[in-house]
Amino acid sequence: MTSPEFTSNRDNYCYRHPDRQSFVLCQRCLRTICPQCQTQAAVGVICPECMKAERKAETPAQRKARRRWRGGGGTATVVRSGRPMVTYVLLAVTSFIGLLQMIPDGFGDAITNQLGFLSYFVVPGVSLYPFEPWRLLTVLLVHGNFVHLALNMLALWMLGQIVEPMLGRARFLALYLISGLGGSVLAACLAPQTAVIGASGAIFGLMAALLIIGRHLGANVTGILVILGINFAVGLIFGGISWQAHLGGIIAGAAVAFVYTRTRRREQRVWQIVGLSAVVLVLIAAVLIVPRMVLLA
Repeated sequence: MTSPEFTSNRDNYCYRHPDRQSFVLCQRCLRTICPQCQTQAAVGVICPECMKAERKAETPAQRKARRRWRGGGGTATVVRSGRPMVTYVLLAVTSFIGLLQMIPDGFGDAITNQLGFLSYFVVPGVSLYPFEPWRLLTVLLVHGNFVHLALNMLALWMLGQIVEPMLGRARFLALYLISGLGGSVLAACLAPQTAVIGASGAIFGLMAALLIIGRHLGANVTGILVILGINFAVGLIFGGISWQAHLGGIIAGAAVAFVYTRTRRREQRVWQIVGLSAVVLVLIAAVLIVPRMVLLA
């Protein structure tokens, strides 16, 4: 379901495939293109028409070099498939670590202890725990049990199929990692003595981003909002679930999505990097200051 504003705005659809929604622009003509029409070039993603024009502008020496180094299969660009490869990699790595956690005789517990997160690891001097800030992100790789892992991976697979083609691989990965970081940070700030595991913060960040981007494009986001609300309510009702990490992922994911919606064009790329850097710096500052104040209070 889409709103009339969304349907009437053709800039939200691929210019070659009017029925396909996308959030990616050709970096030459700035028209919206779907994953099938995206070709990775030195300047970024370009559309087939710009690719054709680029080939016509080649000099004989450039054509010879292309045939030599690319085997005659194209220009010095690589056609990017519409497959959400970052999503697949995240699924594979996280699932592999999850399976290792199931190995008995203490091996699985050792992996959880090495990758899980607790605020003491980012507050040096307060306890005997070593300073290991990378746990803010490695926590995304470990889960409590098979059901926990399966539910998060199912959510990642479903959301990744939608969000990654809209944003592109680099933006999607940044969204996932910053959302996960936001989940760990808020868990450390609001529940500093509670150990946290799982990719739920990043998953909630993806849902929040889909909500923000969909609303920006004029889509009907009621269904996404309901799903997000139900999942967050589950974390509040049932024990053993870090609703703080969920909320942190939502806030960070929404912030990243806001940056994306305001810096969509090529000439705004620097501001996009600045915006994402600002979000990360705020999160780092929060996790270095707030948990220490709470633990020492």
